[in-house]
Amino acid sequence: MSYRDLEIWKLAKQIAIAVHRMTLQDLPKFEMYEEGSQIRLSVKSVSANIVEGYGRRRYKQEFIRFLVFAHASCDETIDHLEMLFETGSLTNEVVYRDLSDRLDLLGRKLNVFIDSVERSHRTDRSNIPDRASRIAHLAS
Repeated sequence: MSYRDLEIWKLAKQIAIAVHRMTLQDLPKFEMYEEGSQIRLSVKSVSANIVEGYGRRRYKQEFIRFLVFAHASCDETIDHLEMLFETGSLTNEVVYRDLSDRLDLLGRKLNVFIDSVERSHRTDRSNIPDRASRIAHLAS
């Protein structure tokens, strides 16, 4: 299995492409290097953190940590998108609503995925004997 098989990565990449295109097509030129640049960086950080975390999946806490970073970048992207819309730089309400809905869905899916990784981590750890049991076993 690869990170490319993860539904959250696929969704994050699709959204990153859509946001990138939106910044080039729908924003005024002066926003290209200001808020446009910021939103491109934050949205691309979502998929990049999923990939980096997946590369560290053998270490569950590291995987979870990068998934949390991805979720934070998703929230940051939502904030940039709202700022662009509320300041009038993004005037296409259909594009705004579509991206907003997709980012919200991604955030919810990331939450569910993080919870599932945490649950599997707790289950894995419950099979590890506690320290006293290990010492007793070694002494016998």
